[in-house]
Amino acid sequence: MEIIQTLLDFILHIDDHLFTLIREYGVWIYVFLFLIVFVETGLVVMPFLPGDSLLFAAGAFCAGVINEQGESAELSLWIVLVSLIVAAVAGDSVNYKLGSSIGLKVLQWEIGGFRLVKEKYLDQTRAFYAKHGSRTIIIARFVPIVRTFAPFVAGIGEMAYSQFLRFNVIGGIVWVVGLTMLGYFFGNIPIIQEHFETVIFGIIGVSLLPIVVEVLRNRK
Repeated sequence: MEIIQTLLDFILHIDDHLFTLIREYGVWIYVFLFLIVFVETGLVVMPFLPGDSLLFAAGAFCAGVINEQGESAELSLWIVLVSLIVAAVAGDSVNYKLGSSIGLKVLQWEIGGFRLVKEKYLDQTRAFYAKHGSRTIIIARFVPIVRTFAPFVAGIGEMAYSQFLRFNVIGGIVWVVGLTMLGYFFGNIPIIQEHFETVIFGIIGVSLLPIVVEVLRNRK
């Protein structure tokens, strides 16, 4: 429970925490940012890390942030963009490989003569990624939790890696550049700084909209 509270506090006050980390650890902050993005996208068991809000906040710090005490903290825009694009693409690739190797084998296990997942469901997954895989990989980048599972399921669905990698790179670039530059241009506007927690909730809410729309479409 304490871990969840700590994580929630970090997400909601990510601007304050990043300010402290930048001041205390200097260039090592780039390693920290890289690891968070890589782990969130690369390990299927870590879907709760704050990818969207982290990119937005990092963008704000690339423009330079000054606190009430007059202390400043700043990140290099180019280092952030390049390193986090690499982290996002590499993370998805690792997740795909885990799905195509470990994930597929686990789903084919038999317990008491029954398979964990029937072959027809795997066939349906393969058919889905053959038809909608490219769009799914790109859109999933902007949906929390889904972006962690999408490459893993793509691996299980045996989506061609050459096709996966192409749209993995496109999605990674659009996601990182888009949210980081939003933070760069708008993160230091006074009203946003004063209501940063609300903005974070807004980013999370907007990111979840594709899921809501898809659920409503399916129900209709």
